[in-house]
Amino acid sequence: MSSLARAARSRVPAPISAPVRCLATPSKSFTQRLADGPSLDEFISGDVSDRIVLGNTSQPRLPSFLKTSIPTGKSFTNIKKDLRGLGLHTVCEEARCPNIGDCWGGKEGATPEEGKRAATATIMLMGDTCTRGCRFCSVKTSKTPPPLDPHEPENTAEAISRWGLGYIVLTSVDRDDLADSGAHHFAETIRKIKQKAPQILVEALTGDMAGKMDHVAVVANSGLDVYAHNVETVEALTPFVRDRRATFRQSLKVLQRAKAEGVRVTKTSMMLGVGETEEQVMDALRELRKVDVDVVTFGQYMRPTKRHMKVDRYVEPAEFDRWKQVAEDMGFLYVASGPLVRSSYKAGEYFIENVLRGKGVEKKTQKLLGKMDVAGVGVPV
Repeated sequence: MSSLARAARSRVPAPISAPVRCLATPSKSFTQRLADGPSLDEFISGDVSDRIVLGNTSQPRLPSFLKTSIPTGKSFTNIKKDLRGLGLHTVCEEARCPNIGDCWGGKEGATPEEGKRAATATIMLMGDTCTRGCRFCSVKTSKTPPPLDPHEPENTAEAISRWGLGYIVLTSVDRDDLADSGAHHFAETIRKIKQKAPQILVEALTGDMAGKMDHVAVVANSGLDVYAHNVETVEALTPFVRDRRATFRQSLKVLQRAKAEGVRVTKTSMMLGVGETEEQVMDALRELRKVDVDVVTFGQYMRPTKRHMKVDRYVEPAEFDRWKQVAEDMGFLYVASGPLVRSSYKAGEYFIENVLRGKGVEKKTQKLLGKMDVAGVGVPV
């Protein structure tokens, strides 16, 4: 029996010891971390030591000049209320544009009606699903977006005509799934607006129409006042920033064809802070002047989500001011440049008063005719 007992005892497993938690690096206690942090006086004064690092250190910190206040004001409130009643959707809200207060606020010190006429809002046509996937844009994408609403041109025109704005920007997602990229839908909306409210100035911010210049001509001849198409960035960075189907040269051809069709004002926009060099920006401006682009805007690229390309740097306001001066000296009719500027920034207030309504155009034109840009390209008459 003793041998059997010994055998049984040998099969009994050894007692399991309690697990021990091991860390790759020892963690500091809360008391220790608190002691290593800034003092109360340092925190209040803002003089925080460099030894405290919070957040994602691989990305530049958001500077104070990119922080905006909550939009307020009568004009902003009235437009927001109108939107809900008319069933319109704007890029301003859906893209959470930081300038929504400035653009919807209209002209400072004006009456409510004057403020509304000077305000700018950007209406999105053809749905909210894009067929392209640019690395800077957060609009959802699909190869097969929902079909167009055939009643949208009429309904949009009716709503806008009752809105009371003096200037409206129409834009859309890219619709490569359509034979004409949505050009006729775009043009029909513009014609309906002009029929119902001919006093409203219309800017169309279109895609590149898949490089089909005949489709560009359809929109250009629809009765619009400003044809806008954004190059987005410098030529060298275009393959890394925009969808592979978009090219810098193709965008130049769109702007050139719009001008050739008799459009009075052509316009484009560029993001800074994506890795561009000064010479690349200069080259882009020279190319834009060669195709007679009238208006250019500069703004800071802001990363919409962690899935999108990173911000290379935050450009200082002084640098934006310098680019504004450079572009004006090159002969652009109007330049908006600043960290928070977006493509249609305060377009209504400026164009209504200074360009399309004719105020000051003769003086501005005479000034431009006397200039030659830095690349030696003459300012077109």
